[in-house]
This record gives sequence, C-alpha cells and structure tokens, in this order.
Amino acid sequence: MSDPPVQSVLRAVAVLKELNRQRTTTVEELYRATGLPKPTIMRLLGTLITAGLVTKASRGLGYHVTSDVLSLSAGYHGGPLVAEAGRPWAADLTRRLRWPAAIAVLDGARMAISVSTIADSAVSPFHSSVGSHLSLVTRALGRAYLAWCPDTERRILLRMLLASPDPEDCPPNLERVIRGIVASMRQQGYALRDPKVEPRSSDTVAVPIAFGGAVAGTLGLSYFRSAVNHRALTEELVPALKEASREITASMERLQRGA
Repeated sequence: MSDPPVQSVLRAVAVLKELNRQRTTTVEELYRATGLPKPTIMRLLGTLITAGLVTKASRGLGYHVTSDVLSLSAGYHGGPLVAEAGRPWAADLTRRLRWPAAIAVLDGARMAISVSTIADSAVSPFHSSVGSHLSLVTRALGRAYLAWCPDTERRILLRMLLASPDPEDCPPNLERVIRGIVASMRQQGYALRDPKVEPRSSDTVAVPIAFGGAVAGTLGLSYFRSAVNHRALTEELVPALKEASREITASMERLQRGA
C-alpha cells in the first residue's frame, strides 16, 4: 500500500498550476479557483516566492510565475511521437506567422495540448495552454480530429461523448452535430472553433496530422479575428498549417525508423 499524499505539496502544486494559467493572478482569484483558505494561499505563495518560482507583480497587483518554472520541465524527455516530431515545425509556424501554434493529441474523448508556442508569440490571444483539455465538438483542434479520424474510431468517440455530462461535449442532437462537423470541415479542408466559444475575439484554425492511416494529432494556430480576414486565413494560415502537418508526418516516419 502506497503512502498517503502530502497534502501541502498538492496544495502548492494546485496554486502553481493556477498561477501558470494567467499572466498575473490575485489571491482572490486563487481562492476562487482552488477553494483553499486565503491564509493558506498566502503561506504557499510565500514558500513559492522563497523557492524562486513566483514573484509579486508590479505595484503589488497579484502574483505571477518567474522564468525559473521552466527548469521544472528540463528533465522531461518523453511525450508522444507527434509532439517530438512536431515541436520544431510548430515553432517555425510561429516564427514566420507570429501567431501561436499548438499540437494536440487524443486523451479519452478530449484533445490534450502537448505542444504550444504561446511563449514565443508576442500576439497570443492566450497565456498558457499546455496540458489543457479541449472538446472534440466545439474546439478547432478537436473538430479536426473528429472530422478526419477513421469512421470506426469516430463511432467509438461518439459513444464516449454521449456518456459525458458536459454539455460542451454532449450537446443536444449530438449525432447530427457531429455529422455536420465532419461534412463542413472536410468540405473546407480545415477546422474552426465553434463561434459561440469564448473568447469570441479570437479563433483557432486546425488541421489533422496523419500517420499510419489514422490521425496522430492535430495542429492549430490561434489568432485575433480582427487581425485575420478570410483571405489571409485561406491563403496564408491554412496552407502553412497543411505544409507543416505534412512535414510533421515525414518527421514521425523518420523518427520511427530511427533515421
């Protein structure tokens, strides 16, 4: 039988994760997000500040993580093949187009973001996304998977979505909604986020990453709607995504062969 978890460590990790989601976070926001008592939050923040992982924001308006949090991931070398192969291509997309790129992989009946270039983009609509889980039904990275995965897999995912209590994953008339997603996404050749999903000031466009007759993951770019018109979307962003997707597939094949 394993030892019980150390609750103080779990609480500190919860606070650190929440801080990582925003540029600056107040004690009140941490309280609402974690449910921890405010005195506990203050003690944890003091400990994280001493550890060099957190600092007070300018003018004392909240707290934010420091660059030292990057050291926490320095020893991680695993991850799906698609993330390993796709990371340099995602970075190249952001370098050329400025918008942040993301690679997501299927995790249950949702997409989990395993690669993000938000930190490399000065015009990102978001602060942090790695580890986020996104709906197959409403998010571009999920819709791209749902539209291009094999029919047998889609039927399995449909059954899983039907069992979900989350209305984002299981809206009314789910089967009809999915048929519409598959038809429209395949016709236009790319996936977009449901326009009702917040924040409505931004959008994401995504394409599948093919591998071995299936979909290994999805690749997307997020942008402000006011800055990208339909022509820029279809003539710049989508072709760049599709080319990067093909390059990621080729890189995966080379990695699998050990080349």
